Amino acid sequence: MSHPFTLTLSCQERPGIVHAVSSFLFQHGCDIVEHQQFDDAVRGQLFLRTAFVCAEDTDCERISADFRAVADEFGMTYQVAGDRPPRVLVMVSKLGHCLNDLIFRWRAGSLGAELAAVVSNHEDLRPMAEAAGLPFHHVPVTPATKRDAEARLLELAGEHRVDLVVLARYMQVLSDETCAALHGRAINIHHSFLPGFKGAKPYHQAFDRGVKLVGATAHYVTPDLDEGPIIEQEVIRIDHTYDPRALATVGRDAEALALSRAVRWHSERRVLLNGSSTVVFR
Repeated sequence: MSHPFTLTLSCQERPGIVHAVSSFLFQHGCDIVEHQQFDDAVRGQLFLRTAFVCAEDTDCERISADFRAVADEFGMTYQVAGDRPPRVLVMVSKLGHCLNDLIFRWRAGSLGAELAAVVSNHEDLRPMAEAAGLPFHHVPVTPATKRDAEARLLELAGEHRVDLVVLARYMQVLSDETCAALHGRAINIHHSFLPGFKGAKPYHQAFDRGVKLVGATAHYVTPDLDEGPIIEQEVIRIDHTYDPRALATVGRDAEALALSRAVRWHSERRVLLNGSSTVVFR
């Protein structure tokens, strides 16, 4: 029986890195099944993702410990993961299109992740979550209760043993402290117009300006609102015949597509942080 693993790493570019990785895997009886790398010439960094199988009975902790000597030699930041799908906590408010899409892909086995629970500051999407067999937690948020609500969110993430938090049109801004606690493991989705329209009724603003592109951006959550490292963007061309309702429909399609791809790529360990940007191995 073969045991699948994925090694991801980043470090300063220098000769011998790929040879060191492949030699390590060969010496440990592992067979490479997929290998991708990116040499960032601007920053002088190398990013690598190698999927491999091991014939002997081992685990991530043992391989990771054995690989430490190679990592120290090259100054690598690295992670070894098995094939267990990450557990995901989905956060929503009132709009259900992204949650519905994630549930569909999860049930179809194409999401690459395991939905564990749904948290919302409203009750509107409880029926959708519970119909899918997902625990639903109502955590109201007001200016006075915001700190306690976010503490409860982090408690629920621990209780459900989640690896990733997905803000699937969750219409609350997380505090800097919560963003820091979820660094690299929280993904958000929002509309993305050219030009950008902030505030109330963005689709009406877009209609008034006669936009020709509607899009969405999926990115990691950071304290800088909607400015975290981008994982995926979807753009759909439209024309003058689209009224605000049609624009909103197209925009929600783009949001669902971009978010599901971002969740899948993150879950498959295809996304590596590169400062304020990302490297995405597809």
